[in-house]
Amino acid sequence: MTNTLKNLLCSSAFMMALALVVSLATYFFDVFPAEVLNQGVRTRLTILGLALMMTLSLSRIPAKKLSLTYRPKDLTRGVLLGMALAAAVPLAGYFLMKDTWQGYAEGLVFIAAAPFAASVAPLSFILRGDVEHAARTTIYTYIIALAWIPAVIWLILGEIVDMRLLVLTVVTIIGIPLLISRLLTQVKIQPTAMAIVLNCTIFLLVWLSVSTANFKDTDATMLIAFLAIAALRTFGLGTALNVVEQQKGIAWSERVTDVLMVSYRNKGIALALCAATLAAPLIPLAMVAIATSIVVEVSWVVCMDSVVFSKKRMEIALAREQNGLRLP
Repeated sequence: MTNTLKNLLCSSAFMMALALVVSLATYFFDVFPAEVLNQGVRTRLTILGLALMMTLSLSRIPAKKLSLTYRPKDLTRGVLLGMALAAAVPLAGYFLMKDTWQGYAEGLVFIAAAPFAASVAPLSFILRGDVEHAARTTIYTYIIALAWIPAVIWLILGEIVDMRLLVLTVVTIIGIPLLISRLLTQVKIQPTAMAIVLNCTIFLLVWLSVSTANFKDTDATMLIAFLAIAALRTFGLGTALNVVEQQKGIAWSERVTDVLMVSYRNKGIALALCAATLAAPLIPLAMVAIATSIVVEVSWVVCMDSVVFSKKRMEIALAREQNGLRLP
């Protein structure tokens, strides 16, 4: 029983799915303690929880081989995939929906601005990807994100966002964790303990945010549109990139990591930025797009583990690579 519980707590997919179920139950049964956890408290808890999670995640990335001259093509490809290409789908969705579903569509901008999840490195290990490539690209992507996030949100949302709060929030959830994490790289942390802490923090962040999303006033057409955008951004982009890189002869391990970078976003950053910088009446509306994105991404992670990057596919791919062949 104890081992089963520990395994469940260590499973990011399970904890995200559970958080979503609990959040929706809290919302639809109207049991969220809004009097105690008002918007200000939720925002502060979200920012602090994400800062802790980012510090722990980034601290596991060593400083070795961070030179820009080491594997520069892989680094450039990873940054472009994880930031520019990954942002294209939600931004296209925003521009198509912004006039029809104003307020709700803004959530897509926060998804577009967020970099890929800091957990891409451990997920690369789990899915037998290139952990070194994932670690290096994560560090540089998050450094670039210090400027990328404010630029994207300011250019698109402009005056409806408090830019002073936006910059302060970005520094708090990315800049400070980047600095502190460099001091913690040599500190030994049990992987199981860290996984449990990170997943429980994710659970808290999702519950605090999704429980207040305005689903009751969201029509079915809008939800279907958000689900379609999220599916295109995850299943669509991820599968297409995997096929293209196969045809280009890119090694299995690098493909795994590249697909994770392009399809697995940091929803915590999107949630924190949305809660901290939008006007209070807009927050529950914008949260709907982020909440639906979580549903699809949980399904995508499970699909990658069991189908796209299954052990059987890996064995076939590696055997072909050793023989100088490409997958058909």
